[in-house]
Amino acid sequence: MVAVPSNRAVCPCALLLLAVLAVGCTPGEPQGRAPSAQRERGRLLLAQYQCGSCHAIPGVQAARGRMGPTLASFGRRSYIAGHVPNGTEHLVRWIVAPQAVVPGAAMPAMGVSPDDARDMAAYLQALE
Repeated sequence: MVAVPSNRAVCPCALLLLAVLAVGCTPGEPQGRAPSAQRERGRLLLAQYQCGSCHAIPGVQAARGRMGPTLASFGRRSYIAGHVPNGTEHLVRWIVAPQAVVPGAAMPAMGVSPDDARDMAAYLQALE
């Protein structure tokens, strides 16, 4: 709460601005982050599609693969497969059809739907 000296007038616009800014300070999911239910579904899908056969993935049971790179701290990476800027839409496309994003990439298409890929991307991008 903002204390206002009693001898000063307060502009109604300033009070409105403070109220709008305070709304953004409510607890909950951090800005720009997928909801936790979506991330959890993504974690389960990474196991279901057996991504751990090739990749080590923190938090995914039996995901200890070594053929592909570890996906630890994936959310901090700047690029996907060393070529594509790391962002949700790029990552979803990469998971669905890696060869379409980076021709000649070693990662195979695993038959992942765009909706499943979005949840998987949410989990991977939360790995920091």
